[in-house]
Amino acid sequence: MPHTPNPLAPARYLFRNASKTLPLVAVIVLAVMLIGGIVSLMNSIPLSIRTIYAYSERYVGLTPRGDPSQTPEIRSRVEALAPVSLDRVIVCRASDATVRSIVGKWPFVVLALNQDDLRYYLSRMDVRKIEGRIPAKGAPEALVSEPVARNLNLRVGDELLGPDRTEAYSPQSVRIVGITQTDQWVMLASREYHEANHFPPIDLLIVFAKNPNEQKVLDAWALEEFRGDRARVFAYSQLDKDTNEMFDILYRILNVVIGTLVLVITVMMGMLMNIYQSQRVQEFGLLQALGYTKRSLLWRVFGETLIVVVGGWILGLVAAYLMLSGVDRLLMYPQAFALDRTDRTAFLYTLPVPIAIFIAAGITVRLRFRKFDPVGIVERRLV
Repeated sequence: MPHTPNPLAPARYLFRNASKTLPLVAVIVLAVMLIGGIVSLMNSIPLSIRTIYAYSERYVGLTPRGDPSQTPEIRSRVEALAPVSLDRVIVCRASDATVRSIVGKWPFVVLALNQDDLRYYLSRMDVRKIEGRIPAKGAPEALVSEPVARNLNLRVGDELLGPDRTEAYSPQSVRIVGITQTDQWVMLASREYHEANHFPPIDLLIVFAKNPNEQKVLDAWALEEFRGDRARVFAYSQLDKDTNEMFDILYRILNVVIGTLVLVITVMMGMLMNIYQSQRVQEFGLLQALGYTKRSLLWRVFGETLIVVVGGWILGLVAAYLMLSGVDRLLMYPQAFALDRTDRTAFLYTLPVPIAIFIAAGITVRLRFRKFDPVGIVERRLV
């Protein structure tokens, strides 16, 4: 015997009355897209900062706090006491530059290395190829990575450091002679040039663990070993901690904004659901008069509501992803800003929307059915 579809199935009713149900779905889609988009864009700020300084995850840096006599002692302690095997301890110089972030300019370091250390450094930064070449020994030349070039709109031959640059000063014009293909943000120059032209004459250390998986152990040890000493430690774990603390208040404000938005949308959807169900009073009265129980009608309405809410939420996530893809392609990528289009946190922030709407709709329907009088409705319908 052929299967006869249920004419009163929740999904069938919704499809047959799309003009009534689509506006409800559209409101949920817009709400989810709005919340998901806001959270993802907010998360892109700390994500961009972590991306800019992700190179520091590959090593730990140490400076002698302005005292050049401390550098040999710091190096000796590292080589003698490090808890993991070391691959290389690089002695280098450095100067300041800036890059652009979503919230303005951020300081960035130009590492000045000798030829051998520079090649080693590039190998640890997963460089695939170089457009151009590495800086020549003692020459006012620089090498940057592709994200830096994109962020600062630089090309081979452009100036990276110069006498007229207050935030990226050098007594001579230091021009880019190479751009590396890597995801890491990198600015490199000649150590010999910096020794001759940059003050103060302080050597810095960057220390690589032999096993990259043990770099976090080395970082944690260095932070503890040199705590309170005349040595400053630059470790990615500390950067990550500082970033979380920096944006703590911002995310508290975001929670208030999202909570208010969810409350407003829930109240609005409750009102829309009430209007939507009011238009179906005669339908419910006739169905109950034909033998359908109040319980079965309630479950039918709950089923319809669940389909509307879950369907709107899923479509909202898709809409948020498409919107963020457009933002990434047109705004974020050209500036080398980071944006996670599948941000798990943004996904979690949207969950209260369908849950709150379903609860509000359920309460509205339940209250309406408590005083439901099918006889009166049928009598008015017949008259």
